[in-house]
Amino acid sequence: MQNKRGISQAFSKVPEGVTLRRATVFDVFDISRVLIRSITKLCGADHQGDPQAIAQWTDNKDPATIRGWIKPGSQIWQAERAGQVAAVGGLLETGEITLLYIDPDHTGCGLGAAVLNRLERELLAAGCSSASLEATKTAQDFYLRHGWQATGRCCGHGDLSCFAMHKSLHPVG
Repeated sequence: MQNKRGISQAFSKVPEGVTLRRATVFDVFDISRVLIRSITKLCGADHQGDPQAIAQWTDNKDPATIRGWIKPGSQIWQAERAGQVAAVGGLLETGEITLLYIDPDHTGCGLGAAVLNRLERELLAAGCSSASLEATKTAQDFYLRHGWQATGRCCGHGDLSCFAMHKSLHPVG
């Protein structure tokens, strides 16, 4: 069920057996694993299996770099399923969703929607009335299904396609 702005009511619940929590510096190895596996195995529409494109995209997904993402003004959230980190999402409290990746072994069970909903709620709690993100070809339809609107093409991402998107975070009564 959706309201007039496309804010999903059906995906507001966390799937059974899944916990969402903020990541800590102790989670950086698991986060790195999820990001690299997701990019490598799920984002073929973007990198076309090109090893150089994959290497460029995953270059900054190492634990040391991820440790630097956990700082005031940003949040990294993770979904854990069956004792494993299965999905990761990030935001800047200024209104930008910076990442959302699902481990290939955990697709199709609502984790992406649950993490996206958590990120949107956190941005709303931080005082943001709207949010922005840059979607890949792989993820663009997912965001459209969850009420996001394309605003144009991004630039500055090398050979990868990128689509700027925006969403109002205020539900219509």
